[in-house]
Amino acid sequence: MFYEPSKGHGLPHDPSKAIVAPRPIGWISTLNRAGEVNLAPYSFFNAVSTRPFIVWFSSEGEKDSASFALESGEFVANLVSRELADKMNRTSVDAPRGVNEFILADLEMAPSRLVRPPRVAAAPAALECRVTEVFRPRALDGTPTSAIIVAGEVVGVHIDDAFLKDGLFDITKAGNVARLGYMEYASISEVFSMRRPRWEKD
Repeated sequence: MFYEPSKGHGLPHDPSKAIVAPRPIGWISTLNRAGEVNLAPYSFFNAVSTRPFIVWFSSEGEKDSASFALESGEFVANLVSRELADKMNRTSVDAPRGVNEFILADLEMAPSRLVRPPRVAAAPAALECRVTEVFRPRALDGTPTSAIIVAGEVVGVHIDDAFLKDGLFDITKAGNVARLGYMEYASISEVFSMRRPRWEKD
């Protein structure tokens, strides 16, 4: 089949998120000026560069994570392990502003080193970030979309030593959780290696 997204797909459910999958989950913790804490998962999340180390998350609509990050200039991207998947899902609830999802999901908060928002204590890894840019992407006709993209430079990295093996982060042990389409998720259970070819050698 072929379809133009602006004209509809005719399927029972939109396949776009199933096609662009798996997507890593940024479990974003933020803190506003009033000291209110927010924790929410975002599957529109990824790394942009390594030097400097920049990550971003996209909020479809002005939700607490985006507004708190814009207000404070900081956020933490926590890694979702397989063991934390159910609690991560609990924090996706559309709770009223001011509700602390750490408490709602029975998660322990741990202090960050260089930013104010707390991190998920049980997360295998967490990235402390300072906001570098916030913007709304535009449609072809130039109108702003409802999405808000928050980019941040990683200023601190926490890694639980239990997930380090021979100096490498063990993603199979952590079971990194990724978002698929519809109501589906995946957890990493197998890793294989392929060397990137280089023109001079190959």
